[in-house]
Amino acid sequence: MKIAVIGQSLFGQEVYKELKKDGHTIVGVFTIPDKDGKVDLLGKSLIAEKDGVPVFKFPRWRLKGKAITEVVDQYKAVGAELNVLPFCSQFIPMEVIDHPAHGSIIYHPSLLPRHRGASAINWTLIHGDKKGGFTIFWADDGLDTGPILLQRECDVEPNDNVNSIYKRFLFPEGVKGMIDWNQPAEAIHNWIRGNDRVPGAWAEIDGKNVSFYGSTLLENDHSSSNGQPLEIPGASRPGLVTKNGLVLFGNDGKMLLVKNLQFEDGKMIAASQYFKAALSSTVELSEDEKQFAEQMRLKNDVPKQNFVYLKVEKTLNNMTIRIPHQLFINGEFVDAEGGKTYKTINPTDGQAICDVSLAQIPDVEKAVAAAKEAFEEGEWGKMNPRDRGKLLYKLADLMEQHQEELATIESIDSGAVYTLALKTHIGMSVQTFRYFAGWCDKIQGCTIPINQARPNRNLTFTKKEPIGVCAIVIPWNYPLMMLAWKTAACLAAGNTVVLKPAQVTPLTALKFAELTALAKFPKGVVNILPGAGSLIGQRLSDHPDVRKLGFTGSTEIGKQIMKSCAVSNVKKVSLELGGKSPLIIFSDCDLDKAVRMGMSSVFFNKGENCIAAGRLFIEESIHDTFVERVVSEIKKMKIGDPLDRSTDHGPQNHKAHLDKLVEYCEKGVKEGAKLVCGGKQVNRPGFFFEPTVFTDVQDHMYIAIEESFGPVMIISKFSNGDVDKVLQRANATEYGLASGVFTRDISKALYVSEKLQAGTVFINTYNKTDVAAPFGGFKQSGFGKDLGQEALNEYLKTKCVTVEY
Repeated sequence: MKIAVIGQSLFGQEVYKELKKDGHTIVGVFTIPDKDGKVDLLGKSLIAEKDGVPVFKFPRWRLKGKAITEVVDQYKAVGAELNVLPFCSQFIPMEVIDHPAHGSIIYHPSLLPRHRGASAINWTLIHGDKKGGFTIFWADDGLDTGPILLQRECDVEPNDNVNSIYKRFLFPEGVKGMIDWNQPAEAIHNWIRGNDRVPGAWAEIDGKNVSFYGSTLLENDHSSSNGQPLEIPGASRPGLVTKNGLVLFGNDGKMLLVKNLQFEDGKMIAASQYFKAALSSTVELSEDEKQFAEQMRLKNDVPKQNFVYLKVEKTLNNMTIRIPHQLFINGEFVDAEGGKTYKTINPTDGQAICDVSLAQIPDVEKAVAAAKEAFEEGEWGKMNPRDRGKLLYKLADLMEQHQEELATIESIDSGAVYTLALKTHIGMSVQTFRYFAGWCDKIQGCTIPINQARPNRNLTFTKKEPIGVCAIVIPWNYPLMMLAWKTAACLAAGNTVVLKPAQVTPLTALKFAELTALAKFPKGVVNILPGAGSLIGQRLSDHPDVRKLGFTGSTEIGKQIMKSCAVSNVKKVSLELGGKSPLIIFSDCDLDKAVRMGMSSVFFNKGENCIAAGRLFIEESIHDTFVERVVSEIKKMKIGDPLDRSTDHGPQNHKAHLDKLVEYCEKGVKEGAKLVCGGKQVNRPGFFFEPTVFTDVQDHMYIAIEESFGPVMIISKFSNGDVDKVLQRANATEYGLASGVFTRDISKALYVSEKLQAGTVFINTYNKTDVAAPFGGFKQSGFGKDLGQEALNEYLKTKCVTVEY
């Protein structure tokens, strides 16, 4: 196969050699330009250029968000059939990622998504992981983790270091970080600086592996007579420990100076202190290193609390998680009225995680009163918008520092696969708070020219003001992300919030409450009430002091909320409700991508996805092939523990939902739809349901009309070329949340997008949401928007002011 290697570092060098060894043709190496005389090892280290392989050194692939045509053209000219990206630090345009016939993959030396970047294997050791290994995955936009193709793991031994893991497992030949002393001083210098961070150039001294850092070349006239000799096996002559560091010699008699040494136990010393008996001297940290150390402290230390709360501690997923389990009212964790609790269940095994406080009506009154006081009289209502933004940024930073703990809690509470929880459930939540933090000081009105009251004059302007106390009621499929989508915009606008998480998934919301306290949010700004929707949600809908309610959930409950909000005090309402999103796949599509994205449109997050493609319309000429391909891919999916990095498909969220899926599929079979695969509970503990495919689904059938909210693919075929008829069928639903179309004909794609009656239309992709893009539906899928600038309007009121002078 013709392969383009895009990346840099020693890791890329080894991948390059392995691909060559396997008989592949490397048609081009794309790396970074030389910097300060330092040549990237992949492009120059007598590897690619020695083999006669073209080497390209682009400083960037994009400019102002657009691909650089000349760069992309040079890449396309090599004719690659597959891109391999080992440790690629550059942002590669999608024109390059999607260009080869076989796409692009990344070979990465860690068990994603736990660690990313060129230092991933270092982080494996820093975090004390029990497992290491590698991941091969499809690259998606921005080189973030796409679909994982393969993962292999190995045990991390107690005394493993970076080099030993490389040598023992990651590559058959290992990364040869050991210094070859039989070469000129400049070559030794280049090798040390080339390995300065990963994995570290090392040699054996006194029977121990010692790594060398901070190399500089010395002029021949530098005096080294005052140094203390240090025997180094294989070196042309002993090194000299001087007051400036360790002087080393090449086989040409020239010298280099090494500043720092690191031993196998991780201890780093100044090289000048090698012979000190206690080896107690330490390296003075640079500002970057000090910042790195502080980030590690914040990430791993248990923060000092200035508030007291009860928590459940559990050790799993190679960490200790700490879970608050009481209500959060007025800046404190408190028991529910009457001490009432309930058990929240882990869907992986059906066992209780912990007891959670169950909110009652008096708790709603306390929370709303606290939110009202914070808005009307507290610090929050007086705070400058820019200071409010700083608090949201701080909260986002804390969420990111706790992202692995949050993702673990999300996995055990909702059944989300950990890799997805980390990237999407938590990752997008962090992005959402950062996005809206930036909006805090950019909310503004406008001036309006009106007819003047002659002989006087008038000035008319508008102001955008917060609404006040807002209630937010969220679902169980993305517990933290749904919280973030609504709460971030609500807080950015200056409101206070009382939030009711889904009763079956309260834990990340309570952990979020803890982080707001650590971020020093004023008391009463955020209040969290786990409890029953029929009680707590209803009271929030009816409460006279709540001025806005944001809800995500079923259409049936949304209608009841809307009615209650109208009758009580005409609350402002935004509703993101049910869906039956159509996905139309034409025969002129990229079939590989359509199969991959079609599966994602249904099975992403176990099908518990509000915009999941509830019905796929496949053009007749490719229908059978599409179904065969999908079934083949389903057979490869691993169903299992969501904390297992190799798991593709975790348990459904809770038992009642699992039972409804079984009933849903039984109705489909009874009405005559063809059950191609799946349709039943997996024979194992927990709430696992098989990925399911139905074909021959007619428009009148129950499964063609109603949402499953699970991993059930509903396929109907349509006649070749009948665009308007399939559009009529796709729109024959009371829902209008999302939709999609796959075709290479851009005119047809845009025509279809205009005709589809949905708030979101995906063209040749699916599930591609972004914090800057508005999200919301039409018809009985609700109204109002989450995300993007439009979301702010859901939590603002416009005041018009007219002055006469």
